[in-house]
Amino acid sequence: MADVSVRPIDGRRDLNAFIKLPFRLHRGTPWVPPLVFERREFLDRDKNPFFEHAEAEYFLAERDGEVVGRITAHVDERWTQFQGGNDGMFGFFESENDSEVARALVDTAKGWLLERGRERMLGPMDFTTNDECGLLIEGYELHPMVLEPWHPPYYRQLLEGFGMEKTMDLLMWELHLGRLKQGDRFHDFIHEAAGKAETEHGVTVRHMRKRDLEAEVSRFMEVYNAAWGPNWGFVPITEEEVRFQAKNLKPILDENWAMIAEREGEVVGAALTLPDVNEVLAKMNGRLFPFGWWHFLTGRRRIDQVRVFALGVKPEYQHYGVAAALYVRHREVATRMRQKGGEMGWIRETSEPMNRAMEGMGGRVVKRYRLYEQPLAR
Repeated sequence: MADVSVRPIDGRRDLNAFIKLPFRLHRGTPWVPPLVFERREFLDRDKNPFFEHAEAEYFLAERDGEVVGRITAHVDERWTQFQGGNDGMFGFFESENDSEVARALVDTAKGWLLERGRERMLGPMDFTTNDECGLLIEGYELHPMVLEPWHPPYYRQLLEGFGMEKTMDLLMWELHLGRLKQGDRFHDFIHEAAGKAETEHGVTVRHMRKRDLEAEVSRFMEVYNAAWGPNWGFVPITEEEVRFQAKNLKPILDENWAMIAEREGEVVGAALTLPDVNEVLAKMNGRLFPFGWWHFLTGRRRIDQVRVFALGVKPEYQHYGVAAALYVRHREVATRMRQKGGEMGWIRETSEPMNRAMEGMGGRVVKRYRLYEQPLAR
């Protein structure tokens, strides 16, 4: 068998090969093809504001002239600023079921990070914990929802076979609010907290206004950066990154599922829940033309699930029942919308309050993603 070679991508043709590799590797699996043009923009160093504070290299593995694997290595100065340490990351890992290919990719990423003085490698992150991240280790049979990756079981075997160790598991909780009848309730503690949020603390919940999306997303960012700030793995999102994400989210955002909690004119909490556009993307094979637009425009009306991408409360208001009020509003919306449930997460396995709340709403863990770490030997 021919040797495996790994090299940095060079030009548009290589970038297309990088993007299209999983289309071949995962054909016939639950994996959902992304839009190719969106992936090009996301990976474009001149367009993605991630590169205003980070550097990355993209690598392809080849054998006999065929692309058989890919990986990125990246260093994010904001991670260093907010998480400390001297870490580097890997991401976008895809490989044939071949330990030689996978090892060559991982070793190349490690070498790139060592050249930049990194002491530990973390991942997979595509590119940060604000993006798709983690390796799927439970829930292989399920289709990934919007902004969730999917990986075959052998990826775990490959990475752990190279000595990578768990650093954190991220949980996806399934919630079927539509199964609740009009008189059904969450656990009493959720309804009690939601009631006090309104009557005792003056908290109100409203829906985001799509016509004012950039300002609304900025309000969400204010909560997002404050609420997740102390958490492991969190790097605050920048204003430029907010604008970049808002442009991508606008076509799929549904005002019914995007919520702002306010108290005396101040934004104190927010929830960004997205219709599962993957239900439509699965039929588009990564293309808008010739029939992709038709699938998108007609299929979005039939989307029957949502993903709670993020739900948070500013730290100084976390004992005011704001989160409970947002949970109850989700339940109310589900009674009148086509989407009756979906997934909530990701949630760190160590986040006891959030995981307890999911249990209180009758949820169950259906997917688990794992972030790995490995020391970089000098």
